[in-house]
Amino acid sequence: QVQLVESGGGLVQPGGSLRLSCAASGSTGSIDAMGWYRQAPGKQRELVADITGGGMIKYADSVKGRFTISRDSAKNTVYLQMNSLKPEDTAVYYCNADGGVTSDDDGWYVMKYWGKGTLVTVSS
Repeated sequence: QVQLVESGGGLVQPGGSLRLSCAASGSTGSIDAMGWYRQAPGKQRELVADITGGGMIKYADSVKGRFTISRDSAKNTVYLQMNSLKPEDTAVYYCNADGGVTSDDDGWYVMKYWGKGTLVTVSS
Protein backbone atom coordinates (compact mmCIF):
# COMPACT_ATOMS: atom_id res chain seq x y z
CA GLN A 1 0.00 0.00 0.00
CA VAL A 2 0.95 3.62 -0.57
CA GLN A 3 0.14 6.51 1.71
CA LEU A 4 0.13 10.10 0.48
CA VAL A 5 0.21 13.22 2.64
CA GLU A 6 -0.35 16.68 1.14
CA SER A 7 0.64 20.00 2.63
CA GLY A 8 0.83 23.65 1.62
CA GLY A 9 -2.77 24.62 1.03
CA GLY A 10 -4.29 27.77 2.41
CA LEU A 11 -5.80 31.14 1.64
CA VAL A 12 -4.14 33.34 -0.96
CA GLN A 13 -5.10 36.50 -2.84
CA PRO A 14 -5.69 36.49 -6.58
CA GLY A 15 -2.36 36.75 -8.34
CA GLY A 16 -0.56 35.15 -5.43
CA SER A 17 1.34 31.89 -5.18
CA LEU A 18 1.29 28.67 -3.21
CA ARG A 19 3.47 25.59 -3.25
CA LEU A 20 1.91 22.21 -2.52
CA SER A 21 3.90 19.18 -1.43
CA CYS A 22 2.98 15.51 -1.33
CA ALA A 23 5.10 12.88 0.37
CA ALA A 24 4.57 9.19 -0.43
CA SER A 25 5.35 6.35 1.92
CA GLY A 26 4.78 2.62 2.08
CA SER A 27 5.24 0.53 -1.06
CA THR A 28 6.70 3.41 -3.05
CA GLY A 29 8.64 1.10 -5.34
CA SER A 30 5.41 0.35 -7.19
CA ILE A 31 4.75 4.00 -8.07
CA ASP A 32 5.09 5.23 -11.63
CA ALA A 33 3.26 8.51 -12.21
CA MET A 34 2.42 11.01 -9.52
CA GLY A 35 0.23 14.03 -9.89
CA TRP A 36 -2.31 16.47 -8.64
CA TYR A 37 -6.08 16.57 -9.07
CA ARG A 38 -8.53 19.12 -7.79
CA GLN A 39 -12.21 19.18 -7.00
CA ALA A 40 -14.35 22.26 -6.52
CA PRO A 41 -17.74 22.10 -4.77
CA GLY A 42 -20.36 20.60 -7.05
CA LYS A 43 -17.83 19.66 -9.72
CA GLN A 44 -16.04 16.48 -10.66
CA ARG A 45 -12.44 15.83 -9.81
CA GLU A 46 -10.09 16.86 -12.61
CA LEU A 47 -6.44 16.31 -13.40
CA VAL A 48 -4.27 19.37 -12.83
CA ALA A 49 -0.83 17.96 -13.63
CA ASP A 50 1.10 14.74 -13.48
CA ILE A 51 4.64 13.52 -13.95
CA THR A 52 5.96 10.05 -14.68
CA GLY A 53 9.00 8.43 -13.17
CA GLY A 54 10.79 9.21 -16.42
CA GLY A 55 9.98 12.90 -16.16
CA MET A 56 7.18 13.21 -18.73
CA ILE A 57 4.79 15.97 -17.68
CA LYS A 58 1.31 17.04 -18.66
CA TYR A 59 -0.86 19.92 -17.48
CA ALA A 60 -4.48 20.85 -17.72
CA ASP A 61 -4.95 23.64 -20.24
CA SER A 62 -6.36 25.88 -17.53
CA VAL A 63 -3.09 25.89 -15.56
CA LYS A 64 -0.45 25.84 -18.31
CA GLY A 65 2.02 28.66 -17.86
CA ARG A 66 0.99 29.22 -14.25
CA PHE A 67 1.57 25.92 -12.45
CA THR A 68 4.70 23.80 -12.38
CA ILE A 69 4.90 20.20 -11.24
CA SER A 70 8.17 18.69 -10.08
CA ARG A 71 9.31 15.53 -8.39
CA ASP A 72 12.07 14.35 -6.13
CA SER A 73 12.07 10.60 -6.63
CA ALA A 74 14.70 10.03 -3.96
CA LYS A 75 12.35 11.62 -1.43
CA ASN A 76 9.19 10.14 -2.97
CA THR A 77 7.78 13.65 -3.06
CA VAL A 78 5.91 15.60 -5.71
CA TYR A 79 5.39 19.37 -5.70
CA LEU A 80 3.02 21.78 -7.36
CA GLN A 81 4.12 25.40 -7.63
CA MET A 82 1.06 27.53 -8.29
CA ASN A 83 1.56 31.09 -9.49
CA SER A 84 -0.83 33.78 -10.72
CA LEU A 85 -3.65 32.12 -8.85
CA LYS A 86 -7.23 32.86 -9.83
CA PRO A 87 -10.46 32.49 -7.86
CA GLU A 88 -11.44 29.62 -10.16
CA ASP A 89 -8.42 27.70 -8.86
CA THR A 90 -10.21 27.38 -5.52
CA ALA A 91 -10.63 23.67 -4.79
CA VAL A 92 -9.48 20.78 -2.69
CA TYR A 93 -6.25 19.57 -4.24
CA TYR A 94 -5.51 15.85 -4.05
CA CYS A 95 -2.21 14.12 -4.53
CA ASN A 96 -2.30 11.00 -6.67
CA ALA A 97 0.07 8.13 -7.28
CA ASP A 98 -0.41 5.39 -9.86
CA GLY A 99 0.96 2.03 -8.79
CA GLY A 100 0.94 -1.56 -9.92
CA VAL A 101 -1.68 -3.49 -11.81
CA THR A 102 -4.07 -5.72 -9.89
CA SER A 103 -7.25 -7.61 -10.62
CA ASP A 104 -10.55 -8.84 -9.23
CA ASP A 105 -13.65 -10.44 -10.74
CA ASP A 106 -14.32 -7.23 -12.68
CA GLY A 107 -10.97 -7.33 -14.47
CA TRP A 108 -7.51 -5.81 -14.35
CA TYR A 109 -6.85 -2.24 -13.30
CA VAL A 110 -4.08 0.08 -12.19
CA MET A 111 -3.94 0.87 -8.50
CA LYS A 112 -4.57 4.54 -7.86
CA TYR A 113 -3.70 6.04 -4.49
CA TRP A 114 -5.00 9.30 -3.07
CA GLY A 115 -4.10 11.72 -0.35
CA LYS A 116 -6.75 13.22 1.88
CA GLY A 117 -6.58 16.58 0.10
CA THR A 118 -5.53 20.10 0.96
CA LEU A 119 -7.79 23.12 0.51
CA VAL A 120 -6.66 26.01 -1.67
CA THR A 121 -8.79 29.15 -1.47
CA VAL A 122 -8.09 32.08 -3.79
CA SER A 123 -9.96 35.15 -2.63
CA SER A 124 -9.41 38.80 -1.80
